[in-house]
Amino acid sequence: MRINQDPKLNYEDVLLQPKRSTLSSRRDVDMTRKFTFRNSGKVMNFTPIFASNMDGVGTFSMAKVLQEYKMMTVITKTTTPEQWRTAIGNGVRLQSVSVCTGTNKMFDDDAQDYKNMQEILKSFPDVKMITVDVANAYHQNMVGFINQIREEYPDKVIVAGNVVTPEMTEELIINGADVVKIGIGPGSVCTTRTMAGVGVPQFSAILECADAANGVDGHIMADGGCTQPGDIAKAFGGGAHMVMVGGMLAGHNESEIVLKDGQREFYGMSSDRAREIHGKRKDGYRGNEGKLIHLPDRGPVKHTVEEILGGVRSACTYIGARRLKDMPKCATFVTTYNVINKVYDQYTKE
Repeated sequence: MRINQDPKLNYEDVLLQPKRSTLSSRRDVDMTRKFTFRNSGKVMNFTPIFASNMDGVGTFSMAKVLQEYKMMTVITKTTTPEQWRTAIGNGVRLQSVSVCTGTNKMFDDDAQDYKNMQEILKSFPDVKMITVDVANAYHQNMVGFINQIREEYPDKVIVAGNVVTPEMTEELIINGADVVKIGIGPGSVCTTRTMAGVGVPQFSAILECADAANGVDGHIMADGGCTQPGDIAKAFGGGAHMVMVGGMLAGHNESEIVLKDGQREFYGMSSDRAREIHGKRKDGYRGNEGKLIHLPDRGPVKHTVEEILGGVRSACTYIGARRLKDMPKCATFVTTYNVINKVYDQYTKE
């Protein structure tokens, strides 16, 4: 046993420090980034903010809105090939979505999520990205699985996670991942930190894992913990090449969750509710590591997306970053306490 006594920080523990800027307007900021990926060799140019592969977020309705801003959506792994065909026919662009799979293939040759992925990629070879999503990417077989999927799809961008430490970030990249998802437990409907007592504060995890990824020509995606546009700006400033959001996009019309009594469900994908929805049994060794909440209807997601992009653009103008890519080299952070004025929160309507 040992204790790492280095201070670890969450988003709320830091602020970007403003500095002299040559930018005169938010519209001067380039929100897109061109990536050349280490293992696939693929080149992509997009706004590197992703809708999470969660129920109520990773939907084709969400993708159809986000693609207009060059943003990406990871479609839920329970989405069928037939639903993909319908969505593509209705105007969803292949370059704006990622197919998703878990790692059940390691234990079951007939794993449905992997079979779905194979059929989708066979039908739509122009899909460029595969997201391998598991809560715990530290388990013994993960590296072997990434090697296997890289061998089967050498030209696809592989996103894999989740981890929170530099050494595992490097391990996944060296073994075939192009992008590693960073985050264990920070999500709004995730209870891993209370159930398992596991994790690393998200901002520090980003700093440390970004440094590791840069050293081996890889990339990281900050996943979880962003509750407001400023958090996304901090993630980019801290070195995240991409940011994934879930709760910020939940509860909108595009969630494809049925509206009931003016509210929509939102739940963690390791929750009892997710297992109930997807017909998975509650075995004797698995706990409930997610919340079920009911969100008031938030209407169209377009307004929220524009608030997110506007906040990040504003951060760039404060620190002199003309391109999103420039944020880490332009960023200076200050550690703070009690940074938000909440005196009128009780009167806030939205």
